[in-house]
Amino acid sequence: MKIFSAAQIYKADKLTIKNQQISSEALMERAATGLFQWLHERLRGTSVKIHLFCGIGNNGGDGIALARHLHEHGYNVHVHVVNYSEKRSKDFLINLERLKDRKIWPDFLSEKSTLPKIHESDIVIDAIFGIGLNREPEGWVAHLIKHINSSGAFTLSVDVPSGLYSDRVPENLEAVVESNYVLTIQAPKLSFFLPQTGIFVNQWEIVDIGLDPQYLEETETDYQFITKSDIVPLYIPREKFAHKGSFGHSVIMGGSYGKIGAVVLSTKASLNIGSGLVTAYIPECGYGVLQTAVPEAMVVTDDGDDHVKKIKIPFEPTVIGLGMGLGTETGTVHAISEFLEKNKTPLVIDADGINILAKQPGLLKKLPPQTILTPHEGELKRLLGTWKDDFDKLKKTMAFSKEHDCIVVVKGAHTIVIYNGKGYINSTGNPGIATAGSGDVLTGTLTGLLSQGYPALHAAIFGVFIHGLAGDIEASQKGYEAVTASSIINNIGNAFMALFSTKQEEEAPSGD
Repeated sequence: MKIFSAAQIYKADKLTIKNQQISSEALMERAATGLFQWLHERLRGTSVKIHLFCGIGNNGGDGIALARHLHEHGYNVHVHVVNYSEKRSKDFLINLERLKDRKIWPDFLSEKSTLPKIHESDIVIDAIFGIGLNREPEGWVAHLIKHINSSGAFTLSVDVPSGLYSDRVPENLEAVVESNYVLTIQAPKLSFFLPQTGIFVNQWEIVDIGLDPQYLEETETDYQFITKSDIVPLYIPREKFAHKGSFGHSVIMGGSYGKIGAVVLSTKASLNIGSGLVTAYIPECGYGVLQTAVPEAMVVTDDGDDHVKKIKIPFEPTVIGLGMGLGTETGTVHAISEFLEKNKTPLVIDADGINILAKQPGLLKKLPPQTILTPHEGELKRLLGTWKDDFDKLKKTMAFSKEHDCIVVVKGAHTIVIYNGKGYINSTGNPGIATAGSGDVLTGTLTGLLSQGYPALHAAIFGVFIHGLAGDIEASQKGYEAVTASSIINNIGNAFMALFSTKQEEEAPSGD
């Protein structure tokens, strides 16, 4: 699912008006009709009081037109026009006159107005600002937004929560509507998925207004929201006469005294995702643990007793996942540096592997093309340095990815895979996955997919999705708090089953 920029949406509007030979007002009516139908299906004529706060641009025009539809179907509507400027859009004025023709007289709010009373049992529809907002709301408008947020009423925003920008984090976070639900026009917005801005969007759903399909299909976007329909085509089916050698030989390299469990988790994940053979490469202290905990895996031990010191892999692996529990002892750093200088095997690098790269950035030039890096936020900062906000973080990560021809998996509530100037935003996962060892499982998952012949970008996108889906299945059965790294591994098979289930399930592109 493509995520269009504000400029692209405006262009789509203009092309739709031109190619479908309709007026801009007719396009606004489509939006209002879609919004009304969504509400009417759920409210079914209830007598609840509905406050519509409408700006004076096109977002406000959507709200004014929606108010007309609600009134015509007997709903108890109270329309408040937020009079923040002398300028009014043409389509807003058209719909305002239609509202007045039906004897609905809006309450015009200005700086000196008394704020309307909102009961917590009321419904608030927020249509003050849209994606065109380019400056902070005025003081009195910010005060109105705080009043809405403090009311306790269910709040539904049209397209975006008012006060939320499309391309940066607001300076005044108290001047953004905290939406219970967002009905977003045609496509989700990037700000829905980033930690600093996604907090204002509890759940969202698309209202399709029929924008020019050719433009939407052909237009390249910087970001894409990855759902089940995007994942299924990436799957590589298994041939009947295949054997374990057909699915590659993964090496999971890492571990140190007290941190052998990280390698156990990665090794199990690599096997569970379908790697044909898996060898754990670990220091001597972990030999007994691996042989006991993962009998399906082979084990090669390093010269080091409690940490890796000298890397000698006695065969040619298909892919190597490294870094989990590795530590950053001087001998280990030296061993990894020597290894990366000579290695040509595809890599997935996590944890201390990334920390070593950050300490010795010259090694980045030695990485094979399309190496996958899986940093958490702290590790990413060590690689990139600091950033201004979440949007700047993505910009810097994209530049880093291009410079070093690597795939960066930016882990978070919506993990984002970044490569070649594009970001792929994952739709699976939940707060329960924020647990010790979850990242080790992800590294093993990606390594196992690479071993089976998945292209690196597909392996990253597919693996992140399956990892999150496995966590979702576990959370649905036991709750967020009970999700563990081991339970994610145990649900990888169930995630595959869910992915290819013929059961009719509604794909819910919403977040909480």
